[in-house]
This record gives sequence, C-alpha cells and structure tokens, in this order.
Amino acid sequence: MKDKLTIHPSPLEGTVFIPPSKSMAHRYLLGAALAAGESVIDNLELSKDIEATLRVLKGLGMAWQAEEGSQGRLKLRIKGLGGDFHLQERDFPCGESGSTLRFLIPLLLLAGEEAVVTGEGKLGERPLSVYYEIMESQGIPYETREGLLPLLLPEGRPRLSPGRFQVRGDISSQFITGLLYALPLLPGESLLEITTPLESRPYVDLTLAVLREYGIQVENQAYKSFRIPGSQTYRSGEYFVEGDWSQVAFFAVAAAIGEKPIACRGLSRTSLQGDRVIVDFLREMGGRVEDLPDGHIFHPSRTRGAVLDIRECPDLVPALTVLASLSEGETRIINGERLKIKESNRLESTSRELISLGARIRIGEDSLTIEGVESLRGGPVSSWNDHRVAMSLAAASSRCQGDLILDGPGSVAKSYPGFWEDFRKLGGRISE
Repeated sequence: MKDKLTIHPSPLEGTVFIPPSKSMAHRYLLGAALAAGESVIDNLELSKDIEATLRVLKGLGMAWQAEEGSQGRLKLRIKGLGGDFHLQERDFPCGESGSTLRFLIPLLLLAGEEAVVTGEGKLGERPLSVYYEIMESQGIPYETREGLLPLLLPEGRPRLSPGRFQVRGDISSQFITGLLYALPLLPGESLLEITTPLESRPYVDLTLAVLREYGIQVENQAYKSFRIPGSQTYRSGEYFVEGDWSQVAFFAVAAAIGEKPIACRGLSRTSLQGDRVIVDFLREMGGRVEDLPDGHIFHPSRTRGAVLDIRECPDLVPALTVLASLSEGETRIINGERLKIKESNRLESTSRELISLGARIRIGEDSLTIEGVESLRGGPVSSWNDHRVAMSLAAASSRCQGDLILDGPGSVAKSYPGFWEDFRKLGGRISE
C-alpha cells in the first residue's frame, strides 16, 4: 500500500466478518508452543503482531504446518516444545508487538542460552522494569541500553526460580500474562502478587481461560494474587480463535454516525474480551444496536454525550473519540493514563487529528473532554503509525465534508491487514 491514501466520504453499509482476536491468538499460540505433541489452532490471521509471535516461538523451537481453516483463514498444526526446551536461535525480534515482547521474556528466562530481544518503533520505549526487577532479585544477569531494548540475556545465566513475584497492576497486564505462562513450568510453587489495583482485568481473564483450556491450574485469589503450582504440563488440543471485539468498534462507530446499518459477525457474545463493552457504551450514548446470534447490527443513531471509563478497555479510545466528536453534548473519556505508552500517545494522536478536522476536544492528563459537532471537514491527517488511529479516522470519514488524505494507512497491518478491503466492501471509497 502507498504511504498516503485518499478517503472519499461515502456511506458504509453491509456485513463484515470480524477478524480473529489478536489477544486470543497470542495466548493460544503460546500454549501450543509449550504443550507436548500436536495442537491445532484454527481461525488465525497473519497480522504483523501475530507474525512477530510466530517468529519468536520458532526461535524457541516451535514448528508448524499451515492449512486453510474456517472462512478461508489460517489453520496451524503446531508441534509443541513441552516444558523443557532449549533456544534454537539467538535473536528474538518482536517487531512492534508489546504482547510478543512481554509474553516472550519470562519464557526466555526458563532457558540458559544467550538471547537478544529487539523491537521496532515505539516498542523499545515501553516499560520493562517489572522483569528487570525480577531478574535482579534472582541474580539473573542482563544488559540493556539504558533500560531500553535491545535486551541481552547472556549464555549460562541462572534460570528463573519459583517463589514470590510482585507485579504492579497498573502498568500492563501483559507482565502478569507472561509470568502466568512461565511459572507453571518451574519445579516448585510460585505466588504472583499484584501490588496495586489491577487494570485491564479482562485481559487477565482471557489468559486464565486459555490456560485452563491447556490444562494449567492457577488459583485466582480475588485478583490480588495468583497461586501457581509448579511442574505442570501444557495439554495439546484443538482450539478456535474467536472474533476480535476491539475491531468491532470502528464499524460500530461508522454505523452510528453514518446513514446505513452495518452488521458485525463472527463474534462470541459471551466473550471475556473487555472491548465487548463497546456495545454497552453505544447503548448508553443512545445508539441503536440489534443482537445477532454471532454479533450485532449497528444502526445510524443520534448519539449523546456520556462519561466513559476506559480503564479496562483502552484500545477503544480512538473509535470512542470519533463517536463523541459527532454526538450531541459533552463526553468525558476518563482513566486513560496508559494510552500514553501505546503505539502512539492515543490521547494526543487521535485528538490532534480530529481537532484538525474541526472536532472540539480538550486533552487532559489522563482524560479527554469532547464537545460534539455536527460534522467534520476534510484535509490531511496522519495515522501516527498507529493502526487504531488509522481505522478510527476511516470511520470518521463518512461525516467529513471533504476528502481525508491519510498518511500511513499501512499501519493497519499491525492488527487488521484486511481492513481496507473490508472498508471497500462496505462501500468505502478510497484511492491510493
């Protein structure tokens, strides 16, 4: 795809089958890698983040065969490593995937071979101090560039030992997930203590659910601590990746601010994904949502302002900011501190682009205050190399008075490589 894309305002209408959940895919792939024997994972899509996870798991020694799966998507037959493995490669490039990076490091600490962990874009700026503190407390040597990537783990280092682990709950649940995958393989019991109130709890729920499917026992002590028995074995099996609720938001918002309904299908309406709350947010703001057995139909609506707490669902903020900008009255989006360490500072990036189109947004320390307008104007906008910003601006285009010239449209490949194709199928008009 070219570096710039022109989006011509046009109504969107029709049905989109939502791609598989990136969050669930990461977790199923890790479980399959750690299981002995063959596992089958169906309904995968090779976004850049999932490619990064496959790349590092290959470095651990995981092998797979690709087949055509459900709805023409990818199915993998995976030969797992079992609990005791040795690194097959020295370099572990994580791309721009925070999940890949933070899920990988505890697994590398189970082995003793040299490893170099690298990242691209803003990934190197994301905090890793949780793991550095654990390594220091256990006498595991490591080297970084002033605390940033690359991370070097030297040959012959001590391996991770069972015991008591303390992790803040307000930095990223990805640290908790990474440890929950690694600690069951240690020779003794471990206790994972959460030292501050846990944010993004639904992501921990996803982790616990997938671990149960792989036969791993974790005792959840009211999300304040987790007791993890040691010497456990991951059980191979067949797994299906459900649809991604974080991607629903862009089409739900496009329908609500548009002229025609959009159906989003291929979803589990009982999903543990925290971003399923997009339906509740829409209804709270006056949006009309019709239920389907495998999703919802989102209808054009005259939405109104509300107070939206996104502590548990930060990925929804770019799309919600578009919705709020075109809703009656004032909307406040609160508890968004962690948005500053995403692919972009999403409090700023989404707001700056919408402000350039005529939106009325005040950016706070961890919040946005948005006064709705009737429509937006066209003009040049940037994705900030952030997939969710790019897709949100596409959703906003139908209420723009002129063309949007989007810089960096290829950023959608991080999580939804087929986005522009689906956008076109719904009637979106774009030219490169």
